[in-house]
Amino acid sequence: MHKATNSKKIKVLIIDDSALIRSILKEIINSQTDMEAVGAASNPLQAREMIKTLNPDVLTLDVEMPEMDGLVFLEKLMRLRPMPVLMISTLTERGSDAALRSLELGAVDFLPKPKLGVVDGMQAYADEIAGKIRIASRARLKGHKAAPIPALPMVGPRISSTEKLIIVGASTGGTEALKEFLMPMPADAPAILVTQHMPEMFTRSFADRLNGLCKMTVTEAVHNERVLPGHVYIAPGHSHMLVKRSGSNYVIELSQAAPVNHHRPSVEVLFRSAAQSVGANAIGVMLTGMGKDGAVGMLEMREAGAYNFAQDEATCVVYGMPRAAVEIGATHESLPIGELARHVLARVMSGGVRNRL
Repeated sequence: MHKATNSKKIKVLIIDDSALIRSILKEIINSQTDMEAVGAASNPLQAREMIKTLNPDVLTLDVEMPEMDGLVFLEKLMRLRPMPVLMISTLTERGSDAALRSLELGAVDFLPKPKLGVVDGMQAYADEIAGKIRIASRARLKGHKAAPIPALPMVGPRISSTEKLIIVGASTGGTEALKEFLMPMPADAPAILVTQHMPEMFTRSFADRLNGLCKMTVTEAVHNERVLPGHVYIAPGHSHMLVKRSGSNYVIELSQAAPVNHHRPSVEVLFRSAAQSVGANAIGVMLTGMGKDGAVGMLEMREAGAYNFAQDEATCVVYGMPRAAVEIGATHESLPIGELARHVLARVMSGGVRNRL
């Protein structure tokens, strides 16, 4: 899956109506030894012809452009010629709905342009841009969605009032995986805590978007709030999220401590806190994502008695974080994303987590 030993360069086509941005991106991409900018288009209509002739591996795409809106183009592209797309746009920062919509349409990831000092700002992003292009080049594109998964049955007062918590980590591809995991969950499911790698300007919009789709109540987590059944708590993009005991309750703690595994929020931090505070009452879920964040924390959860699931390779956009967890023995089962909610809820209903280690 990795191309590290492959001398073939990643061919990138840049689509942006700003000549300055096209020039900066071209310079950043061509300064990397493993990729090259094979072309630059000022609008999607021009890009359409260049895709046919240049056959790029990855597109970088702006949202707000003349002739055709970037999201309209993305929707057509994914229907007619699916390929890896990295959104790089001011609109992604100004209007996070556009960023989230691009992921729904099939973009692998997004990166906001800097608000001020475009030249210096873009150069500061050089490593991140190159890294996201590499991830996109290896990403597994999702086909057309299957029929909606039916809602799972209510768990009932006996189960919803227990101390069980579902602890979830995700990164690249995770916004759509989370939607597929959370939508079937009944309104009275145990509380679900989620750390998704995402910039802080997006997490509240993401939580609001999920809240409109899910039966559970989905919110951006708040420091010191009590964890309640029927609620999903999304770690804000500016802070680590931890779960702690407070008497007979669980509460959320937010921390602006240094990044862990280059991330804040970090899945590792959430999982380790669950190992320490929730133990055998926790059910861990590792979804699609690049890197290894959370693998060690998930192993600590397992050692503390938790039962852990990983999304399987076939349904991951990037099989990095689940692979890392599986390889160190942190998980019990790997399942397709469409089956995870049902199996996690069945585990909640059956109890007996500790005796399955």
